[in-house]
Amino acid sequence: MHLAAFLIAGPVAHSHAVWRHPATRGDFLRPELYCEIARLLERARFDLVFFADRLAMADTFAHSFATGVLYGDQDAIRLDPIPVLAMMAGVTRRLGLGATRSTTYYQPYHIARTFATLDHLTRGRVAWNVVTSANDSEAHNFGLDQHLEHDLRYDRADEFMAATYKLWDSWQADALILDRATGIFADPAAVRYVDHAGAWFRSRGPLNVPRSPQGRPVIIQAGSSGRGKAFAARWAEVIFAVQPDAARARAFYADIRAGLAACGRPPGACKVLLAVMPFVAETTAQAQQRQQAHNELVNPLVGLATLASHANYDLSRYPLDAPLDAGEVEVQGMQGLFASVVSLSQREGLTLAEIGRRYGQSVLVPQVVGTANDVADQLEALFDEPACDGFVISPAHLPGAFAEFAGQVVPELQRRGLFRRRYGGTTLRSHLGLPLPEAESRDSAAPR
Repeated sequence: MHLAAFLIAGPVAHSHAVWRHPATRGDFLRPELYCEIARLLERARFDLVFFADRLAMADTFAHSFATGVLYGDQDAIRLDPIPVLAMMAGVTRRLGLGATRSTTYYQPYHIARTFATLDHLTRGRVAWNVVTSANDSEAHNFGLDQHLEHDLRYDRADEFMAATYKLWDSWQADALILDRATGIFADPAAVRYVDHAGAWFRSRGPLNVPRSPQGRPVIIQAGSSGRGKAFAARWAEVIFAVQPDAARARAFYADIRAGLAACGRPPGACKVLLAVMPFVAETTAQAQQRQQAHNELVNPLVGLATLASHANYDLSRYPLDAPLDAGEVEVQGMQGLFASVVSLSQREGLTLAEIGRRYGQSVLVPQVVGTANDVADQLEALFDEPACDGFVISPAHLPGAFAEFAGQVVPELQRRGLFRRRYGGTTLRSHLGLPLPEAESRDSAAPR
């Protein structure tokens, strides 16, 4: 199986209790925390760590950022993950490193240049977590009145990906010559203009960064709506999946496999990694106590602030002590995730406050609880069903939650032959078993 670690460059992760958890140490505004986590994950032979990101403070709930700032929601503080990633690269040699960038508020040339540069400087360990962004708060920071409609922003993202791939392919792998004796720097015939002109973007190219060690970074995506899954099936090489139970995880995995086949892609072309939040201890009772203590730290309002941001829908208009009437709600944000919230609410008869508390505890990421053997059993069962190709480990506190998983669960997975004992290669593509992408042929080069 493959293992990734989930982070936000800020005070919380999926767990909104991280910043106030008594076991959390280190300052999320200082480099030492991120460097320690990077070293720890590399020692445990994780495939990668990646950062989620968003481009605004959450102010959808009650049309104000007050709740999120008061209690510390996901969007209260988010450092730009790209500089953090570069810093982590300097203290590691094998660990894959991923960062989020939005196709709605950046341009293809900017994204292509940033990630090609990082791929060179990490010797081929970079991933791009592609998002289309989720809410009007982000639109307001870029001079727009509202965010693009859900399916339309995926249409835009399809063209964004096509233009970015053209830019990454504008240099052949052998274009650099660097012959000091003759003074020949590079072969102009191995570099080309891209001349992309579409409905959303125009870019002449070529990129001013040569082809990177991986050809292009690994593409991560997390769409779970129908349109999102179609986008992921076309472009993603890693899918980050949040599914609240095994049945939904199995169904999601089957949908993605079918989508890959429909796009003419083999099953191994994309790895589905299921998010889990582990609570590990010497005994099951101790692990359950840790889970309970963590969950009790979450204020329902902080979860609702994040949920409102994710859904791009103000939930403050509904009473906290009554169930959410899903028939009244039509969201333009993360539709797949919101559908999971509604299903959970209906199935368990949760009030809005209870939904907020549950969402703040883990953003619906399943909590796996028990001894190292118990947790390994649960992961193995999901992996064998199959419901996934591996897991995204989401921390309940930092950096100790990663240390507990790495020190207790990883050795058990290794003992069972389910996880590597050493890296077999140097690039993220080699860790994931993904081939190097082929650039367009030299015949298409068009220097002028």
